[in-house]
Amino acid sequence: MKQVLLKRGNVALENIPAPLIEPNSILVEVAYSLISSGTELSSIKGSKESLAKKAIRKPEYIKELLKYFKKIGIKKTISKVEQRIKSSSPLGYSCSGYVLQVGEGVEDIKTGDRVACAGGGKAFHAEVVLIPKNLAVKIPQGCDLKDAASIALGSIAMHGIRRADVRLGENVAIIGLGLLGQVTTQLLSISGCRTIGADLDEERVKLAEKLGLKKGFVPSESNLGREVLNFTSGHGVDATIITASSPSSEIIQQAMENTRKKGRVVIVGDVGLELKRHPLYEKEIDVLISCSYGPGRYDSIYEEKGLDYPYSFVRWTEKRNMEEYLRLIAENKFDFKSLVSDVYNINNAPEAYQKLLSDEKRPLSILLDYNIKSFKKKEKLKTKIKTRKLMKKPNIINVGIIGAGGFAKNTHLLNLKKLSKFYHIKAIADIIGHNAKDVASAFGAEYCTTNYKDILADPEIDVVIITTRHNLHAKIAIDAAKAGKAVLTEKPMALNQIELDELIQVIKNTNVPFTVGFNRRFSPSAVKTKAVIAKRMNPIIINYRVHAAYLPQEHWVYTDEGGGRIIGEACHMLDLFNYFTDSSVENIEVTSVTPNTSDCLSSDNFIVTLKYVDGSVCSLIYSSLGTDELGKEYIEIFADGKVITIDDFKILRMIGTKTKESKTRLIQKGHYEELIAFVKCVKEGTELPIPMNQLISATEISFIIDEKINNT
Repeated sequence: MKQVLLKRGNVALENIPAPLIEPNSILVEVAYSLISSGTELSSIKGSKESLAKKAIRKPEYIKELLKYFKKIGIKKTISKVEQRIKSSSPLGYSCSGYVLQVGEGVEDIKTGDRVACAGGGKAFHAEVVLIPKNLAVKIPQGCDLKDAASIALGSIAMHGIRRADVRLGENVAIIGLGLLGQVTTQLLSISGCRTIGADLDEERVKLAEKLGLKKGFVPSESNLGREVLNFTSGHGVDATIITASSPSSEIIQQAMENTRKKGRVVIVGDVGLELKRHPLYEKEIDVLISCSYGPGRYDSIYEEKGLDYPYSFVRWTEKRNMEEYLRLIAENKFDFKSLVSDVYNINNAPEAYQKLLSDEKRPLSILLDYNIKSFKKKEKLKTKIKTRKLMKKPNIINVGIIGAGGFAKNTHLLNLKKLSKFYHIKAIADIIGHNAKDVASAFGAEYCTTNYKDILADPEIDVVIITTRHNLHAKIAIDAAKAGKAVLTEKPMALNQIELDELIQVIKNTNVPFTVGFNRRFSPSAVKTKAVIAKRMNPIIINYRVHAAYLPQEHWVYTDEGGGRIIGEACHMLDLFNYFTDSSVENIEVTSVTPNTSDCLSSDNFIVTLKYVDGSVCSLIYSSLGTDELGKEYIEIFADGKVITIDDFKILRMIGTKTKESKTRLIQKGHYEELIAFVKCVKEGTELPIPMNQLISATEISFIIDEKINNT
């Protein structure tokens, strides 16, 4: 399918894989999408800024870079920055079209319905979009597809007005009469408010007056304060809604000066927020921020999971705002057609953006027409796109990556390129089409897809590496094994016993090479340690301290997709215990903190003591209560008169032996060595890199620990 993307500061129309239907979502064939002259141009101009300018404007970027320099080194940091620069950013956030497919959990929308869709990162300028059900509404009779494509702007303006809490007959000022200001002006007029507006462009002022603005003026030609006082008989406006975009704080200061005592100033646009105490204090003005489309925006439970807020408690959610906006259009109370300057065919999208960038008096808005009757749906819905010519290499392991997120890009794919004499990256699968294509192009893959089953159906793929979110690991591993592919799945192996049992049975039946990304046992520090303690006479004691970074409770790791940090990460440490002891666990003791505040989780702060059959005792202290100044992992091993410490997989010390301390500049956790070990298993049919009983043990112990803590 065709999609408009921002690449290195330039707008491009590219062919990318189409999305697949998901639960609580609908698949929409786009008829029209809206280009906003304000929001999208800001994105384009921002992408053209040099790194130096961005650093001056946002110094937090420098801190982030320095953190990465220290953690992963200059080369990997530069590679990470280059990936960001080369990667595509989707444009668009408001569109309309026809429903192609309906996902499980969607009841009020049917295939074939006309719908309007909103949402940055969802309602792209693309031939097909996947939209969560709470970001799509049916288009009523009397509202055409062109007008409905403006739904995002309409709901943003509507929520800004609701934040202002204006009443019938009140005086309201609108600062900035761009597209959002024009929509706001019309909605206020419909609401029975008297409006006064200002903009630097005289033509926009005149247009607003035609559409209901009672009084408009250009600030350079009139005194703002005097105009407002004349308009309100000396009282000042009841509310000011700022829809302008400017880094200056002068706009909000003027807004407060022209708003009456105990009035309201609502910020919808992007303006400077350096407030002076006067007149904020003397007038006791309420300064409010308006968050996009309304309640529900940026709430993953509402937008992604599709759970609605109760009507009685949250009257105007973002979806209900969207529905009301379309109703006003359908009843001929709102005129959007007067705000559309041009309509471009989707094939000419780059030219449309060029007009916005080059015109001295740029248009308020442009619609993209997808000319849906002349394009075959089958072409649009292709999930697999070739990115380069077939590269046949003898005796090379062909790899398909499923899940092309940050970990895959910054770890596995970089290592696979280094190991090109063993591995060839043949295919990339990711649910986000433009990301799949970006990664495939960056790492020389032959094709990309949004459907991982395209990879499983490829007879030339030898190995599948699974780097999706945790809830899909077992499912995809099972499918891959049944397809006869060797499997390397990232941890965790599974999220529950039912998944694990099924996966074990499938691996046993298919006998495919299989491993889990328990990479720490392959690290140079761990391998050297194992060599020293391998011939020990007595049991060992291990203290393993993990300082895990604090994560907010809404983070995906704590959802059904992640399974929590015990199953999702502590399994790493449990595997390393199994590796060092070469024994099985006979007793598990778990103690966790009793939190006093809701941001402290028992499941993130616990101590586990494992007693092994050979007499060894291993203790894991896992906590998110510390500071980022501390390294993440520290291991102490006591064995036969020796003490071995591994400090963040950078420093290895062996006390009581002749082996000297070894240091590495960067953290080395064994990801590279893990891939080398898997080569032998795949090509030579040797034993699994990690014995199956140890993979199962680490996973099952994590289930037990998780259950003990969460059921306490």
